[in-house]
Amino acid sequence: MIPNLQDLTLEKYLETADLHSLLIKLGAQNVDLLIGEIKHFTLKEAKKRDKIVLNYFGKDGVEKIVNAIVTQLTSPPKLKPNAQILDMGAGSGFFTKRVSDKLKKVLPKASFYAMDATPAMLLALAKKTDMIALFFGIAENISGSIQNAKKYSDIPEHFDAVFSTLMMHHCPNIGRVFKSLRQALKSSGRAVVVDLCTHPFTEFKEEMGDLHLGFNPKNIRKTAKNVFSKVSVRKLSGICCESSDRWAELFIATMKP
Repeated sequence: MIPNLQDLTLEKYLETADLHSLLIKLGAQNVDLLIGEIKHFTLKEAKKRDKIVLNYFGKDGVEKIVNAIVTQLTSPPKLKPNAQILDMGAGSGFFTKRVSDKLKKVLPKASFYAMDATPAMLLALAKKTDMIALFFGIAENISGSIQNAKKYSDIPEHFDAVFSTLMMHHCPNIGRVFKSLRQALKSSGRAVVVDLCTHPFTEFKEEMGDLHLGFNPKNIRKTAKNVFSKVSVRKLSGICCESSDRWAELFIATMKP
């Protein structure tokens, strides 16, 4: 039996799980590319990523992003007190912990979960808190990832809410992500996604491992409407990703079955 993720070092986790075979089983696209990114994100890189995000958005920008997500997750109809909430593609947990800490103030009995395809990122998050259940998985197949995670952790089949922050531009197939997201939600659930609007900075693909140079909010709305009955997409005013005279706007999408 696989031990709990929090008890593993990165090396032990990689020894335990055949990531290449698991990614193929989960139906991941561009498996070799994904494996390359996984190897790139060591624990050292995870710490560096937190500083990069903070430098890009600044403390005020980060706070605005967190508040925007929390506002959408707590808007009517209210989540039940013991809601189960997932961060899809949590990375090192930079936003995961900030969002969960705020939500706990209004939903103290809620349970929080975080999924990512990079063991080093999960282990970095494990060092920040033991109040979030972690599991390995890909955004294109959350349900399959949950079934695999049941080998080593108690993960619910469906969630009351799922949020994702600056992760989708790393996913090769956005349509599959939205379908996966819908399947992971309860019938009364909601999803909140924050990501970059279209930008011209091709160097982000090397600097940050991005696969997409942001998204047109209209296209995001159209894609989400294929699987969700209620979709709202808008730009986050007053917030942008800014570094070395490069800046990109953000959008926030809220979806309900």
